[in-house]
Amino acid sequence: MTEAGAAVISVLVADDHAIVRKGLIELLSRHTGFGRFGEAASVRETLARAQADPWDVILLDLAFPDGSGIDALRDILGRRPDARVIILTMHPEDQLALRMLKAGAMGYLTKESAPEELVKAIRQVLQGGTYLSAAMTQALATGAEVDGGSLPHEQLSTRELAVMRLLAAGKHIKEIAHALGVSSKTVTTYRARLLRKMGMTTNAELTFYATRHGLLSDAMLRGRSGEGTNTS
Repeated sequence: MTEAGAAVISVLVADDHAIVRKGLIELLSRHTGFGRFGEAASVRETLARAQADPWDVILLDLAFPDGSGIDALRDILGRRPDARVIILTMHPEDQLALRMLKAGAMGYLTKESAPEELVKAIRQVLQGGTYLSAAMTQALATGAEVDGGSLPHEQLSTRELAVMRLLAAGKHIKEIAHALGVSSKTVTTYRARLLRKMGMTTNAELTFYATRHGLLSDAMLRGRSGEGTNTS
């Protein structure tokens, strides 16, 4: 851990938006103690950079073009169990905060948080603590966040999750088959299996679920605009 005055605080900013990464780095660089920064724009790049360098803190979004931040968190901690990860996302705390902490994150902030709160969260995590906003801490204290069970999509295999995300993004069976290098029949089988596991019957339900839980990147969501839900 970085000692005050002994070394600069190093932060890896993992977000698929360049303007967000640059803005966060600019913000943190104005505060005492911060001096080394890295950027990652995808899950793959995040994992590579997290493994290559011993970052003091990793700021992790939950949606990337090549996967979800939830999976990235698990992979990071699998490779570096001592990593300090703070989730920084657009998704409200009441949806995912407790689950992210149980998965190993040390903090959870929304992108609506004040800049000072982010700095406070990083310093608190560096001291060995965890960080939630005052509102979320109160909600947990009063039992408002009671659903500690696993999310339905966590039951899916890696390939099933990939198919789910592509279906939710409005891709057709043939498009998915081409993207994954499998037959259309195989994709249809995956679809039936994952719908059963998720307790759903339509692609529209998958889209709603995936959007709510941050499983679709902004690029996927933009690609959906103007497309109708399909089951082909």
